[in-house]
Amino acid sequence: MTEPETTFVRGNEHLDRLLADPDLAADVAVAHKAAEEMDRVHAMNLAMIRKAGQMTQAEVAKKLGVGQGVVSRLENRNDMLLSTLFDYLTATGAESASIVVTVHGRRIELDLAQLGNTSSERRSA
Repeated sequence: MTEPETTFVRGNEHLDRLLADPDLAADVAVAHKAAEEMDRVHAMNLAMIRKAGQMTQAEVAKKLGVGQGVVSRLENRNDMLLSTLFDYLTATGAESASIVVTVHGRRIELDLAQLGNTSSERRSA
């Protein structure tokens, strides 16, 4: 009994061939978007972000160089500077901090780290 001859096809080449089908590519795009949405966590407040980072208020306070009460007040504020928000998020272990808004149906991301660099550059100038 002879084995059928098989030709090795690289995975990416196989995927590229499959995705050349517009219907299949559209189905994959819809599934990918749905998966991204399911992975997204919508935080209702800063404490949820801290808890996602598995940190206590005291641990965040130590990273910020402030007392635990300051962190408690930050988490309960209705308003704060973006630089304060960025510092808090960084202290909680956020790998990137941005704000996403939708303007006329277009999603725009504001990178808080870049904003912080710009303001610190102005201060040193």
